[in-house]
Amino acid sequence: MGFRFQALISCFLQVLLLLLSLEQARAGQFYNVTRLTRGRKQASDCNLFKGKWVIDPSYPLYDSSCPYIDPEFNCQKYGRPDKQYLKYAWKPDSCDLPRFDGMGFLRRWRGKKIMFVGDSLSLNMFESLSCMIYASVPSAKYNSVMSKESVTFPEYGVSLLLHRTPYLVDIVKEDVGRVLNLDSIQGGNSWKGMDMLIFNSWHWWTHTGDSQPWDYIRDGSNLYKDMDRLTAFNKGLNTWASWVDQNVDPTQTKVFFQGISPTHYQGQEWNQPKNTCSGEVEPLSGSTYPAGPPPATAVVNNVLSKIKKPVYLLDITTLSQLRKDAHPSAYSGEHPGNDCSHWCLPGLPDTWNQLLYTALSLQTLQRGNRGNKKLVANIYCSIHYVTVIILVAHFFHMNTT
Repeated sequence: MGFRFQALISCFLQVLLLLLSLEQARAGQFYNVTRLTRGRKQASDCNLFKGKWVIDPSYPLYDSSCPYIDPEFNCQKYGRPDKQYLKYAWKPDSCDLPRFDGMGFLRRWRGKKIMFVGDSLSLNMFESLSCMIYASVPSAKYNSVMSKESVTFPEYGVSLLLHRTPYLVDIVKEDVGRVLNLDSIQGGNSWKGMDMLIFNSWHWWTHTGDSQPWDYIRDGSNLYKDMDRLTAFNKGLNTWASWVDQNVDPTQTKVFFQGISPTHYQGQEWNQPKNTCSGEVEPLSGSTYPAGPPPATAVVNNVLSKIKKPVYLLDITTLSQLRKDAHPSAYSGEHPGNDCSHWCLPGLPDTWNQLLYTALSLQTLQRGNRGNKKLVANIYCSIHYVTVIILVAHFFHMNTT
């Protein structure tokens, strides 16, 4: 009995050592998260999208020489005289965003394919992320397709892809002409097999006249010359939501919706009725936009509230509304006139990608915490079981000596 008792004690000590090792690992994980956020408050309990813009001398994250910037976004190259707009960083009210780590991003997404799907605002964000990685890891080799729809970092096997489809649903040729089919999403075949999808749509739904790329709208068997654009957007976005529910495996693919990117053509929205984005050199102060959110945000929120598969909303609308200073306006190489729709690069879309990076980091932390909690609970149960056995063995050992 003495030998058995000693063996049980040895087993008990081994379990204790295992528990201590686990606790050290958990402490190390939280240390890494703390290091990621540079010793600041963790963002897991923070609304990342409520805050204000502050000056950060370390910005921008890259410069206008980045080879991925299209002329339409390259404001410095095309003569924008001011540079203060480059120095603003987004500061959530109750936390700090982690600094973008391009090397960490490439390592985490090694061998993965990331696709931006949508209109020219998706192009804005796609080129921004490409430049952020390029500047953060200057030694990394890269390949890019001349059409600017693919950037690959071959050492890591990471591919950034762009699929231009401004409505998400299809425009098809019929006998009557070009038809925007609110029920068809054959373009979704190109989205399959991706490890991350970042969707965006809205701006083209408002286009009319010569800039409208369709002649009719089809809703089921009904054909319309036109339709209320918010109603059409809602129908089209519900078709997209059905595609996500039917085709996305959440264990294989992360899905984000980019949110509604605002325009700044109407100065009355920020209580300056004679203004547009032209000549604006600083953001609005505070954390609210006088005109409130555009109506399309309600459509997005409603559709996402009903979708069955997990989709993370990058709620960029309000923080972008505050940046009336961040558009190309007249300083665009390929967009004549006053562009108050797109955004300068470097510039605001870098914050969108920083928020994407933060959201991905928090999802990893939450999964790790859930796994650790389950493992700790199992070990505590094991310790309890071993302790009971030891006490029983000790009782019999004392009675037989």
